[in-house]
Amino acid sequence: MTQTAGLPANRLRSILAGSAGNLVESFDWFVYAAFGLYFSKVFFPEGDRTAQLLSTAAVFGVGFMARPLGAWLMGLYGDRVGRKTAMVLAVSLMCAGSLLIAVCPGEAEIGVAAPAILVFARILQGISMGGEYGVSATYLSEMASRKNRGFWSGVFYSTLIAGQLMAMGVLLVLTAVLTPEEMQAWGWRVPFFMGGGLAVAVFWLRRGMDETPSFHARTGPRATTIGLIRSHPREALTVIGLTAGGTLAYYTYTTYIQKFLVNTSGFTKDQANLIVAAGLAIFMLINPLMGALSDRVGRRAILMTFGVLGAALTWPMLSTLAATRDPWLAFGLVTAALVVLSAYSSVNAVVKAELFPTEVRALGVALPYSLANAVFGGTAEYVALALKQAGAETWFFTYVTVVIAASLAVYVLMPDTRKASRIVED
Repeated sequence: MTQTAGLPANRLRSILAGSAGNLVESFDWFVYAAFGLYFSKVFFPEGDRTAQLLSTAAVFGVGFMARPLGAWLMGLYGDRVGRKTAMVLAVSLMCAGSLLIAVCPGEAEIGVAAPAILVFARILQGISMGGEYGVSATYLSEMASRKNRGFWSGVFYSTLIAGQLMAMGVLLVLTAVLTPEEMQAWGWRVPFFMGGGLAVAVFWLRRGMDETPSFHARTGPRATTIGLIRSHPREALTVIGLTAGGTLAYYTYTTYIQKFLVNTSGFTKDQANLIVAAGLAIFMLINPLMGALSDRVGRRAILMTFGVLGAALTWPMLSTLAATRDPWLAFGLVTAALVVLSAYSSVNAVVKAELFPTEVRALGVALPYSLANAVFGGTAEYVALALKQAGAETWFFTYVTVVIAASLAVYVLMPDTRKASRIVED
């Protein structure tokens, strides 16, 4: 029997439309980082290349800081008005942000208004991306049947990875067919137009989705932030605790690892990009399989697998990776780390959704996650580079190990949400 068996056609279509939105949102988010090298001079012409890139990175950081705001606003909106409506709004904001960047004149044409528009567009994208996770995870978990929620949770995460890989693929294609001068002049705008156009298509797809049975059946009080804190403090803290180790490991092995392979291991940038892209492709394929396994053995067992292996293997994996110059060994180590990470990433969305009652589910998933993501995920690269600069790089290995071990303690103490799920409608 397939994982889609037993799902009505309209619910399956709705899940696929939601998943397509995740892919596009992720693509639009990562396009900025992938093409920053080309448009930095357009918006920040003053100073040398490093100063331009730092300014571009600072705007990327502004978008990241907007994600908790988006999680809070969209979480409340999704619980009060509906998951579908919030998801339509999220993709609309991402579309607006992408198209603003695509059409915005440079600093040479409109002066300081150019970087100001860039910042505003990135804030829109940050709010969208922050809200997208919680509402989409809630929607998918409520639309999937009890028997296959783990599988669809894995698919949910795979679409996020696919968006990142798609952004990298577009960069490779454009740099292959355009000259550096063409990329600098106008080529960098192409992926933002693509992202905006794809977001418009997803907007129409999402307008045709059904609202979830859980939202229609809700009977609890109106969602408020104070209500979440007062009535569900244990669940909110559980989300923070179970997220901390996973999000730190995710940003270590998918984002920082590229710089680690170049700065520490000694690989070229092209080698590092190829190693990480190949590892991410396997990571993308593994997530639905690991999620499906959680439908059989439980979410807690899968999370504990990540916690035990992550805490035990992080230090030896990173220390071996630091010393190797063999690209095949590096690929094997990065892929092994990502396979271990899939035991977290594949089920983290559904576990969070299953912890909360309907009336506060989207906010409960989004807000605690975004806070843990900002504290542990958003700072991972900075902490790693700061420790390397201080001559204590191995302390970062210990830091990651300790945080994963702390999350393991949460996994041991929390209930298995597959059995104790608060999603009662099927």
